[in-house]
Amino acid sequence: MGEVIVDDGLREQLHVFKDRCHAGELLSEMLKRHVSLEDAVLLAIPAGGVPIGYEISRRLNLPMDLVIVRKLQIPWDPEAGFGAISSDGEMVLNEQLVDHLGLSEEVIEEVVRKTLRIIRDRSRKFRMIKPALDIEDKTVILVDDGLASGYTMLAAIRSIKKKDPKRIIVAVPTASATALKRVSGEVDKILCLNVRSSRIFAVADAYREWRDLADDEVIEILRKIW
Repeated sequence: MGEVIVDDGLREQLHVFKDRCHAGELLSEMLKRHVSLEDAVLLAIPAGGVPIGYEISRRLNLPMDLVIVRKLQIPWDPEAGFGAISSDGEMVLNEQLVDHLGLSEEVIEEVVRKTLRIIRDRSRKFRMIKPALDIEDKTVILVDDGLASGYTMLAAIRSIKKKDPKRIIVAVPTASATALKRVSGEVDKILCLNVRSSRIFAVADAYREWRDLADDEVIEILRKIW
C-alpha cells in the first residue's frame, strides 16, 4: 500500500476549484511539499489531465508527456464505464460490474476494439508533436483531473510499470474514497486535495467551471510546453 496524502481541509467539499488550471496550481504546491522532484517526469492522462499537467509542468519545471488510456464504455450508457484500457492494450475490468451487467465476452471484445481504435487515433494526433519520453528509472508522476472509480488510472499505472520506472506517484485534485484506496495499492504514493466519500461521485462536482476538452484543445496546450 502506497503512502496516501490528502488535504483534510478540503475533504468532502464540493466546487473547491475554479477550473482545471486552478486545480493544477494547488496540486503543484502539494507536490512541492511532499515529493522529491529529482529525476521526475510528469505523465498526464488526456484530455482532462492535460491542463492539470501543464500547470504542474511549468510551475515545477518538469518534463511532461502523455499516457493515453480510455474507459471502456457500457454500450447503452456511454457516460459510464466497466473498466479501462491503455494504448498498449493493458486492460483493467470492474469484474463485479461486468457480472452485474451480464456483459458477454463478445460484447467486451467489441467495446475493446472500438476503444483501441479511438486511442490509436489520438496517439497518432498527439505523437505528431513529440515522441514519448524515456521513463526508465525515473520518478513518474501520473496526473488526471480526478478519480471516480480509479480504473482508468489503474490501466495507466500498469502500462507504465512495463517501462521500469523507479517510482510511481499519482497526483489528482479530487477522488472518491473508494478510488483512492483502490489506486493506492499499486503506487508508491498518492496525493489528493479533495477526497469525497459520498455514494454518488462525479469528478465535475469538484470544479466550479467544467467542460470536456476536444483533442485540438489538448494539442494547443501541448504545443506550449513541447
